[in-house]
Amino acid sequence: MRIHVSGEEMEIADGASCAEALQQGLSKKQFKKVVAARCGETLLDLSTPVSPGCTTLEPVFGDSEDGLEIIRHSTAHLMAEAVKHLYPSAKVTIGPAVENGFYYDFDFERPFTPEDLEAIEVEMNRSVGANREFSRREVSADEARKFFADLGEDYKLELIDDLGEETYSIYQHGDFADLCRGPHVPRTGVLNAFKLLKVAGAYWRGDEKNKQLQRIYGTAWADPKALKKHLHQLEEAKKRDHRKLGTLLDLFSFQEAGGAGMAYWHPKGALVRTILEDFVTKEQLKRGYELVRGPQILKRELWETSGHYENYRENMYFTEIDEQAYGVKPMNCLAHMLIYNRKLMSYRELPQRYFELGVVHRHEKSGVLHGLMRVRCFTQDDAHIICRPDQLQDEIKGVIKWVQDLMGLFDLECSMELSTRPEKSIGSDEAWELATTSLEEAMKSLDLPYDVNEGDGAFYGPKIDVKVRDCLGREWQCSTVQVDFTLPERFDLSYIGEDGNRHRPVMVHRAIMGSVERFLGILIEHYAGAFPTWFAPVQARILTVTDAQNEFARQVLQLLRDKGIRVEADLRNEKLGYKVREAQVEKIPYMLVVGDKEVEAGSVNVRSRDGDDPGMQSLEDAVQLILDDAQAPFKRGGMSYSF
Repeated sequence: MRIHVSGEEMEIADGASCAEALQQGLSKKQFKKVVAARCGETLLDLSTPVSPGCTTLEPVFGDSEDGLEIIRHSTAHLMAEAVKHLYPSAKVTIGPAVENGFYYDFDFERPFTPEDLEAIEVEMNRSVGANREFSRREVSADEARKFFADLGEDYKLELIDDLGEETYSIYQHGDFADLCRGPHVPRTGVLNAFKLLKVAGAYWRGDEKNKQLQRIYGTAWADPKALKKHLHQLEEAKKRDHRKLGTLLDLFSFQEAGGAGMAYWHPKGALVRTILEDFVTKEQLKRGYELVRGPQILKRELWETSGHYENYRENMYFTEIDEQAYGVKPMNCLAHMLIYNRKLMSYRELPQRYFELGVVHRHEKSGVLHGLMRVRCFTQDDAHIICRPDQLQDEIKGVIKWVQDLMGLFDLECSMELSTRPEKSIGSDEAWELATTSLEEAMKSLDLPYDVNEGDGAFYGPKIDVKVRDCLGREWQCSTVQVDFTLPERFDLSYIGEDGNRHRPVMVHRAIMGSVERFLGILIEHYAGAFPTWFAPVQARILTVTDAQNEFARQVLQLLRDKGIRVEADLRNEKLGYKVREAQVEKIPYMLVVGDKEVEAGSVNVRSRDGDDPGMQSLEDAVQLILDDAQAPFKRGGMSYSF
């Protein structure tokens, strides 16, 4: 049988396995890194015979995206085997690969402890050392049902009944067998780079009405070096956890007495977000946006017209006033359309760009709440551009450029993802096709690479989701650009065209930061709380050596405030070293030390957070040093800002 193997045409024996075929086209060193094979779009176990219909066979290396997913899924099976060996009464449920790792859910009578995880890891390593083969067999539905019934694995029986397939594949290594589509690595010895991380609660099949299970999370990589690098990043991420830094830097808190999922901003945190919002608002005005503001609640009929009531109401809060139902807004688009409809627009008046820092509420389940990253009450830097169809391309590109400018200011890398029509949606096929094409053409004209996320668009239109990558290489979803032909139709938006007739505009929904809370959480972790000078709530702190310098320190304090510097003075009767350490812990960019020598010279001794200490400076030079540092990021990006 002739087949293309790794790009080369060759003859292989009939019935040869994928492994045997790939060995002909790869060196021994290369083949050692192969974990599976790919025929067309289908991933196969290396033990699978090459079918006559397979014309091209490619290796799947362990460090590739598909290879890592296979390694992680196989490691989930490895962990389940270890749990069953150590705790035979535990029942297994599901164990998929996830980003950077895997998990497996277990039904067990007591909580797993850190000591249990250590024991499970030891048992997993025994299986790795035994280098057991992953074997696959196909069985009928009745055989699968009997097999797992004999093992007492009730959750597997439920899965079999729900899937309703005629045949199932079972993977086995050693004495452990699991219901699985595969593929898997050839032997357990491949799985030599893993670490169990934590235990969390999880409801069976994600339904709060079902039994709560225990989910063990782990990470797995192609080799120990990659594992070590990832574990280092996890440790670094723990240090940067915005929830811990929020407490350390006294930025925000969450108060259970007031309700879950809602942040309370302390003075310094409120100042940081005000600086950010002020900058973003000024930039919106420069870019041709107009400020608007809508109410927090709108009549239910409006949410029915928009389709939110039918497609989004499980995420909304409702109340009643004078026997009239109202919905608390989860987004700002409806109010902006009502503002647009206050008068009949001319084609010359388009585009209309409405911007609002709008507070919205969404009903998130308690289990998914996570600091500032997932909350129930948050502020969107929301805008809606209502334009003519011939203006759409330029408007989309303008939004993308604004995203690039903002993320570049914070040294965040961007990548684009096009999300297409979901199963639950409104609008015509023609409108969806036109909207999707508009987004694609805009990205192509800007030479931007993008991925396609099928079926993950908003219910009213496709969207570009922008993912940003922080200094640890982690991706966060922030900005979004959505094209909507449907809501303008439902709310009867129109304009008078050049021909004197009414025409339907198109609407672009866009958010640059996405959620102010989430974006601040990302920035806190990205900078480890050490904000750039322009963005820091306190840019400088004056530190006195003794009480004798207090009066001069107060004069310096007022001088710097008059120059627009955010400054405070530490006049406590404490040792200077103690004051310096506190300022460093609080990540203040500049410390201005004042002793007798400085008072006599009318100067300050400047120390910087990064250890680059300019030393004795005149007040004028110290002020200019801080102001220049605050403006440096804007000069690089061609923007400017003063607060």
